[in-house]
Amino acid sequence: MASDFENLIGRAESLLARLEGVLPASLPETDWSAHAFRWRRQQGRGYLLAVKHPHRIRLADLQDIDPQKKQLVANTRQFLHGLPCNNVLLTGARGTGKSSLFKALLTDFSAEGLRLVEVDKTDLVDLPDIADLLRDRPERFLIFCDDLSFDADEPGYKALKVALDGSVAAAADNMLICATSNRRHLMPEFMKENLETQYVGDEIRPGDTVEEKISLSERFGLWLTFYPFDQEAYLDIVRHWLGHFDINRLTPQTRKAALQFALQRGSRSGRVAWQFARDWAGRQALRRS
Repeated sequence: MASDFENLIGRAESLLARLEGVLPASLPETDWSAHAFRWRRQQGRGYLLAVKHPHRIRLADLQDIDPQKKQLVANTRQFLHGLPCNNVLLTGARGTGKSSLFKALLTDFSAEGLRLVEVDKTDLVDLPDIADLLRDRPERFLIFCDDLSFDADEPGYKALKVALDGSVAAAADNMLICATSNRRHLMPEFMKENLETQYVGDEIRPGDTVEEKISLSERFGLWLTFYPFDQEAYLDIVRHWLGHFDINRLTPQTRKAALQFALQRGSRSGRVAWQFARDWAGRQALRRS
C-alpha cells in the first residue's frame, strides 16, 4: 500500500514538472519605486521592467536648443499639473538632443512624479495594454519611442495612429506619447508619390499616399523640429562639456582640434561635441599622469 502511494506521488510530481514546462512563467512584479521603465514581452505577454540605472542628464546640459526646450518644458509642466497638453514629436537633424531632452525631463521632474516608459516600435501594438496598466497609477508617464520610423503596412503604425487619436477608449490622463525621429513624417517618402499630386487652378492637392503619411505626424499636437548646429553653436556645446570635465578654457589648440573632430565625422552636433570633450579630457588627463 505504501509502495503504491509513493508510486502515485512520484507520478504526480513528474506530471507537475511537465506541466510547469508548458505553462507560461509568472511575469516579474513591477517595481513602481523606479523612475524609468522598459516595456518587455515574455511568452506573448508584456510587462514593465524597471531601469535600475537610468541615463542622468539635466536640461541645463542641453545647449543651443532653447526654443524647443522651452516649449517642451511648458508642455510637460501642464501635463504634471493635470492640465490640457499635447503628445510630442521631435524631428530633425541627428545628434541635436532630441532623445536627451526626454531623459533630461525625467532627471529634472522625477521628484514631481514624472516617469518614463520606453517602448520599442515593434511593441507599439501593446499601447492599449500599457494604458490599462498605468491608468490608475498616481504618477505621470511619458511613453517614449526613440528613433521612430515606419515602413508601409507595419502593425505599429496603425496602433500608434489609433492611440494618438481615434480609439473608442479615452486616452489615459496620466500618459503622454513622446517620439523622436529623423524623418519628418515618420515614413519614407518616394519621388513617385509626387506624381499623385493634382493641380486644380492655383490649388495643390496632394495624393492619397502623401496624405496618409502626413496624417500620423499631424496627430502629435506638439511638433518640434531640430536643425544642424552652425560652427559657433557647436563650439559653445564643446565649451560646455569641457567645463563638465573641469577644462574651463577653449584654447586655440582645443578649438582647432574640436573643429577637426567634427570634420572627420561629417557633423557638428551636440553628440559629436560630447564625444570630442570626452576624448580631449581623457587624453589631457592621461598626459598629465
